[in-house]
Amino acid sequence: MHPRVQEVTERLIERSRATRSRYLAIMDQAASDGPQRGRLQCANFAHGVAGCTVGEDKQRLRLMNEINVGIISAYNDMLSAHQPYEHFPEMIKSALREIGSVGQFAGGVPAMCDGVTQGEPGMEMSLASREVIAMSTAVALSHNMFDAALYLGICDKIVPGLMIGALRFGHLPTVFVPGGPMESGISNKEKAKVRQLYAEGKVSRDELLESEMKSYHGPGTCTFYGTANTNQVVMEIMGLHLPGSSFVNPYTPLRDELTRAAARQVTRLTHHGGEYMPLCRIVDEKAIVNSVVALHATGGSTNHTLHIPAFARAAGILLTWQDMADLSEVVPSLAKVYPNGQADVNHFHAAGGVPFMIRTLLGAGLLHEDVNTVVGHGLHRYYQEPFLEGGQLAWREISTDSLDESILRPAERPFSPEGGLRVLHGNMGRSVAKVSAVAPEYQVVEAPAMVFHDQVELADAFKAGKLERDFVAVVRFQGPKANGMPELHKLTPFLGVLQDRGYKVALVTDGRMSGASGKVLAAIHVCPEAVDAGPIAKVRDGDIIRVDGQTGELILQVDQAELDRREAIVQPAGTGIGCGRELFAFMRAAFSTAEQGASAFTESLESLR
Repeated sequence: MHPRVQEVTERLIERSRATRSRYLAIMDQAASDGPQRGRLQCANFAHGVAGCTVGEDKQRLRLMNEINVGIISAYNDMLSAHQPYEHFPEMIKSALREIGSVGQFAGGVPAMCDGVTQGEPGMEMSLASREVIAMSTAVALSHNMFDAALYLGICDKIVPGLMIGALRFGHLPTVFVPGGPMESGISNKEKAKVRQLYAEGKVSRDELLESEMKSYHGPGTCTFYGTANTNQVVMEIMGLHLPGSSFVNPYTPLRDELTRAAARQVTRLTHHGGEYMPLCRIVDEKAIVNSVVALHATGGSTNHTLHIPAFARAAGILLTWQDMADLSEVVPSLAKVYPNGQADVNHFHAAGGVPFMIRTLLGAGLLHEDVNTVVGHGLHRYYQEPFLEGGQLAWREISTDSLDESILRPAERPFSPEGGLRVLHGNMGRSVAKVSAVAPEYQVVEAPAMVFHDQVELADAFKAGKLERDFVAVVRFQGPKANGMPELHKLTPFLGVLQDRGYKVALVTDGRMSGASGKVLAAIHVCPEAVDAGPIAKVRDGDIIRVDGQTGELILQVDQAELDRREAIVQPAGTGIGCGRELFAFMRAAFSTAEQGASAFTESLESLR
C-alpha cells in the first residue's frame, strides 16, 4: 500500500473506533433477530403477502428457509437515468422465481432531476431530498420481512440517500443495481460552445434548446461526468455493483442480464445462500478510502465532499475533508471526461472504464484489495468486464492497457500526479475547491470582491456589462441552512466567458457547484455559512480576496479589527417560500455544516459514540 493511503486509513479507523463499534453492534443484533415475518401475528403476515399476485410467492414466504428480497426503487419518468427502472422490478422478480426466491417491491423513494430544477425554486429541495430518500428507504424496509435488498438508483442525491438508509439496515445483504448511461449525443465541446455563445447573446434560445435536446436525448444517465456518474464509479469501486456494470447502456441484452444477475447474486449473500455478507461488512473504513481514491482518480463531483462523509457516518465512520485532501495529494488523475475533458462516460467505458481504473490503481498500491464485495472477498474481482457468450453472462479480465490514453491512462502515466481536491482555509473559513480542470495560470486569483446574494444577481450584472474586470464573485446565503444549498451551475457559463476574455475571476460561495464545475477557480461549501454569521457574511464590495488553489489559502485581506467591527449581513427576507420549500424549513434548521456532510442526521448519528 502507498504509505499515505495506509496512514489515512489507520487514522480513520482510530477516529471511528467508538462509533463504528456501536454501529456494528446494532447491525449484529438486527441480524441475530432475523426477518420478523416468521414471528408475525397471522393478520400482520397476511397483510405482508396479500399483494403477491403469483400464488407460489405467498407459499414461499410462509417458509422461513426461502429468500425474500426487498426492492427499493427511485423510478420515475422525470429522470432520464431512472426511466429504465420502470421495467426492472418485474425482471428481478422473474429472475428470483426461477431460483425459488421471492422479490417484493418494498417501496419507492422520491427522485428529483437537478437538470430540470437547475436555477429554479425546486433546486432548493435537492440536497434535502437526500435525507428524505434515506428516511423513505427506512420506511420501506421497516416491514422487516426481508432477507436481502436491491437498490435501484443512480443520480445525484439519490444514491447517497439510498446508502444512508440502507446502512441503517446494514445487516441485510445488499446489491445496488445501476441502469446505465444514455448513448452519446452531440459532443460535449459543441454543447459547451453553444452555452457560452448563448450567454454572450450570440445564438438564440431556439438554437440553445436544439443543442441541449441533442445532448439529453433519451433514456439513461446524462453522459457528462457529474455527480450521477461519480456515484456509479463510487458504488462499483466499493464493491456494491456487479463488476463492470456501471456504464452498460440501458435497453440492451447485456444490461438486462446484469440486472437479473444482481437479483441472483444477492440471494447468495444471505444466510440461506451460505455466503452471508451483509452491507455493514462491505462498507468499512477501507471501502470508504477506496471510494475517495476513485473520486480523485477520475476528477469526480465535488458533491461527494458532502455525500461520502454523510453516508460514511451512517456506517459509524468519521471521514473528514482533510482525509480526502490528503489522499488527493497522492492519487493521480487518470481520466479526462467532460467537464475535465471532451470525452463522455461512454468513451470512458469503452477505453476500459472502471475495471481498468481499478486494475491500475491496485497495481500502484492506491486501493485496498483486501475488502469484501458483493461477489466475494478481494477487489481484484473488479478488474473484470461483463459480456454475453451465447446469450449467457460471463466475465473476462480487462486489458492491461487503456484503449485510449487521451481519455483514460495508467497510474504510471497520469494526466496529473494528484487528484486536484483542495481544502482552502483562512480568515473566511474553510471550503473545498477542485482544480483538476482549472489551468495552472488561473489557480490563484487575488482581486476585489463583488458580492451577490444569488446566481440571478450575478447573471443580471453580466448581462448589464458590469463584470468586465478582474474580480472574486462572492455568492452567499446559498448554504444548507440558508436555502438548502442548491447547485449554482448557471454561474459557470458567465464566469467562463469572462475568463476567456482575459479577466482573472474566481468564485467564493457557501453554496455548491458539483461535478459540472469546471475551468473557473471556485471555493465552494464555505463554512461557517453566511446564515450562521460566518465571515463570508461580512464581505463588502471592493474587499480584496485571495483564493489560492495551490497553497490552499482563502483570505479576506481586511484588518481583523475592521472585521470585528463589521456587522454580518442578514439573509434577505422571503427566502424558502413557494414550490413547497416551506415544508423543508425544519430540515434546513437541522443541517450540519458542509464539512460534516450538510446532513440533518449528523447529530443523531454522532450520538452513537
